[in-house]
Amino acid sequence: MTERRPVAEFVAEATEIVEGLSRELLGLDERRGEEPDPERLNAIFRAAHSLKGLASLFGHDRIARLAHVLEDALDALRLGKVAADDALIDAFIDGVDVLSGLLAMASRGETDGPAAERALALAQHIETLVAPAPEKPPALHELGVDKAVLNVLTEYEEHRLRENVKKGVALYMVRAVFSLEDFDQKLTALNAALKPLAEVVSTLPSAQASDEARIAFDLLVACRQPAADLEAVIRPFGATHALLSASVAPRPSAPVPVPVTAGPTAEVSLKSLSQTVRVDIARLDRLMAAVGDLLLTRTNIKRFAEGARAAGGGLHPMWAQELSREARALERKLDDLQKGILEVRMVPLGQVFDRLARLVRRLLRESGKEIDFEISGGDVELDKLIVEELSDPLMHLLRNAIDHGIEAPDKRASKGKPRRGRIRLRAANSGNHVVIEVGDDGAGMDDDRIRDEAVSRGLLTTKKAADLQRTDLLNLVFLPGFSTRRQVSELSGRGVGLDVVKTNLGRLSGLIDIVSERGQGTTFVLTLPLTLAIIRALVVQSAGRTYAVPMSSVLEIVAVRPSELRTVEHRQMLSVRGQTVPFVRLSQLFKLPETPVDLHYVVLVGLAQHRLGIAVDHLLGQQDVVTKPLSARLRDVPGLAGATDLGDRRAVLVLDVPALVSEIVRPQASP
Repeated sequence: MTERRPVAEFVAEATEIVEGLSRELLGLDERRGEEPDPERLNAIFRAAHSLKGLASLFGHDRIARLAHVLEDALDALRLGKVAADDALIDAFIDGVDVLSGLLAMASRGETDGPAAERALALAQHIETLVAPAPEKPPALHELGVDKAVLNVLTEYEEHRLRENVKKGVALYMVRAVFSLEDFDQKLTALNAALKPLAEVVSTLPSAQASDEARIAFDLLVACRQPAADLEAVIRPFGATHALLSASVAPRPSAPVPVPVTAGPTAEVSLKSLSQTVRVDIARLDRLMAAVGDLLLTRTNIKRFAEGARAAGGGLHPMWAQELSREARALERKLDDLQKGILEVRMVPLGQVFDRLARLVRRLLRESGKEIDFEISGGDVELDKLIVEELSDPLMHLLRNAIDHGIEAPDKRASKGKPRRGRIRLRAANSGNHVVIEVGDDGAGMDDDRIRDEAVSRGLLTTKKAADLQRTDLLNLVFLPGFSTRRQVSELSGRGVGLDVVKTNLGRLSGLIDIVSERGQGTTFVLTLPLTLAIIRALVVQSAGRTYAVPMSSVLEIVAVRPSELRTVEHRQMLSVRGQTVPFVRLSQLFKLPETPVDLHYVVLVGLAQHRLGIAVDHLLGQQDVVTKPLSARLRDVPGLAGATDLGDRRAVLVLDVPALVSEIVRPQASP
């Protein structure tokens, strides 16, 4: 039966476990040199154990084997049999990478590949790192703990008991009595209350309770704070405590239990605690397409209703009014449905940020530089498909920051800068867009080297290079093959990367900008739409053809007479409230026949700090549209994001505003 279960189900569940494992390991990695947090170690251990069981169930032996090795190593670590040194932590982090590779193989139905070879080698390496070393543990019978309790402690609990004794942490036995109806909730609450000041080494049920309707628990607690603080925490639960110590023998008699006053009786429920389900993104795409068709139907019904009311005698006035009312109700319901589907598609950027953090920390160790890596905004949400496509562009930018941006420690010190550099990965919402920043406090971009490289490659003449504005000069780094790096390194410097970043972002209707100050650092600013699914569009007409402009990029619409335009450096410009904005006719962009007009309708679009005025002949209104991919013939035409159907069975082209802004506002340099 398990063999018939879909691979996709296994990959989805295993990926969640691996992502959780990755997050906890990053926390462990951030505190290298410190004693690992027992709770974090337990969380990592449980994740490895769960993955092992899941992989075994589905017959993925390689994943189960590596997860089993990780589980054994983590067990040895949490039992204090091995130390959390750099080699072991690095091996754990490598294990996440290898597991991700194995899951990718499983999703493709592959049985052999580089990930399989790495898994075998890594498993052997980890087993070598945790080879057991004999050690005689200290005796526990002198600690004042009841022998009956010692006899039922697990090996891990004995280890934690010894570790706390070594540190001189006071040991207490906390007794709590709860009603059978809600003891699980009250015990969980007690553990949560104890967590900030103590470690609960063991929790054991006790036979000593006041009556058959209650249950007593003995909690073996290692408390780092004064006894008064412990007393204050457990008092609301009706619990009491007794100090345990090697000098105290025999153990103090058990305190009289004081039961916790319970609220309303909670009935036992068999409902799952989880309120989430996994949905294949392909199913959401099909659902989104269906909603798109409904939107077209809604538009047609609305048009018919308006026509019926205007016809006068073609339809009874009452029926025409009812049709209009139902059309408005359908519009409201479809708006709610559309919004709901878009929300389901949204996922936090933390999904990709966590993976990047794991890889970046490994690159930092390999670079030999002293760098702090900071992440914020992981809770910002984007369309799932956009998030998945961001990994490679962001990785390129982070590699460049490590290799090109941050200087060596001695060089930074000679400039009066801190020896440790800083790289930041941030995300924030900005209207209908999300802005992601990748910044460093390194050397900044060298204008002279960029200019010299552009001239030597024949991209610019010496005169034009000297006259080029700094913004346009910095944007030369996005040209294919452009690099100021003279030597190839393991991280970057091969003349590829930033052009790929710009191309990939263009496919996502995104834009990238550079902010750089010599000697202070460089920041790449990525601006992306929240979704590429259903969008609100402004429908326009130019040279007899209809186009859709995404409303997320439309700032305003202004009317401009030709006499109000002026030419600056061979480019037409218009003035909007004192700001000079590049101007272009839509017909001119696509080389369509142009006719003289007395008045331009200018759609002012903007992305990040860039503005562009696009002149059209007619404004036809707004409409929700579903963008569909272009055919092979039109796929490479700049300025087009896709096509859509407006409801009257006419296919129209959707403008790619970021590409137009990049093409017009920031033209490619030429000799």
